[in-house]
Amino acid sequence: MRRVSDVERRQRLARRHALAPQHRAPDPVAATRAMTVLHATEAPSVYLSLWARVDGLTVADVDRALYDDRSLVKQLAMRRTLFVFPRDLLAAAWGSSSARVATALRARFAKEIEQAGFTADGAAWLAAAEKATLARLADGAELSAQQLREEIPELAGRLDVGKGKYATTVSLAPRVLTQLGVEGQIVRARNAGHWRTARPQWTATETWLGEVPEPAGEREGYAELVRRWLRTFGPGTEADVVWWLGSTKTAVRAALADVGAVEVELAGGGTGWVLPDDVEPEPEVEPSSALLPVLDPTVMGWKERGFYLGEHGPMLFDTNGNAGTTAWWDGRIVGCWVQDPDGIVVLNLLEDVGADARAALEADAARLTAWLDGHRVSTVYPSIAMKQALAP
Repeated sequence: MRRVSDVERRQRLARRHALAPQHRAPDPVAATRAMTVLHATEAPSVYLSLWARVDGLTVADVDRALYDDRSLVKQLAMRRTLFVFPRDLLAAAWGSSSARVATALRARFAKEIEQAGFTADGAAWLAAAEKATLARLADGAELSAQQLREEIPELAGRLDVGKGKYATTVSLAPRVLTQLGVEGQIVRARNAGHWRTARPQWTATETWLGEVPEPAGEREGYAELVRRWLRTFGPGTEADVVWWLGSTKTAVRAALADVGAVEVELAGGGTGWVLPDDVEPEPEVEPSSALLPVLDPTVMGWKERGFYLGEHGPMLFDTNGNAGTTAWWDGRIVGCWVQDPDGIVVLNLLEDVGADARAALEADAARLTAWLDGHRVSTVYPSIAMKQALAP
């Protein structure tokens, strides 16, 4: 069994994630493919993840891929998280990870409808609301949740969910749209807001994509997702894949077998997996810097993050496991970045990285400041290190 050191894993990361300058991706689609998918929980992260990987990127380049070419598509999938997918990977997700999420969400929503006393048959009500929504979008319209709520009586209500301190009232419309979206019946179309905010308009999937592929079989879909993950993140452990995929050990073990994954030894004696044509040692990569946004796919790609995170986890992740911004040097996270009140990107380094690394990171900060052009990016996931950097 070949041994893969932490240094080699970091070199793989720098090259395959298009972070090293000499290995940048040529365009947004290639960069997304390099990462398998991009996290899209926060709208700006998509643009900033691509900025870090595509030289000369503009907001218009990203918008073109998302909204004109539609070669990149937003889809709820693994771990009930919103991602940007390369278009050809949608069928795999629809048949596996998205289907798993859809089943759980549908059962939960129907139960909450009944518990709230809204109706005695939550499943029937949901089916009727979905039918009405699909009928309204059948003409190719792109409408916001608010517009659909105003036009479709079934979406106009609100629902009381939770108990005690967790009790809250939610609108029915977003829940119905999320259900239809995770099942691939409708899709997030153009954004009605600035690129830093999420104000999606919804439309029928067949309108947006034209020819819509059939969902893959469950096992086939999981195998394709795991194949792509291994190409991007391998070697990774079984626990890494289970966490990222949001599935079961049984499904992951089947997928690893289906793609012919090969075992390698990781530093510390653990077992990792790579694709059968990916066993050879990784060539060295010159040390380089990177500034990545909240929930960047590189940061969120593994469950076991010690080889690139070190002891910085508590400072850079919140208690729910959400990563804030990160600053990288030579394949390791060494701190974070924030914007000051004037929109200037400033660093908060958590260790002494040396003069060369600091100079490279400061140059990245200056480039990002110029690219943001005064626009300030907010987040609901600030880390302790980010808060410290902004403290007076």
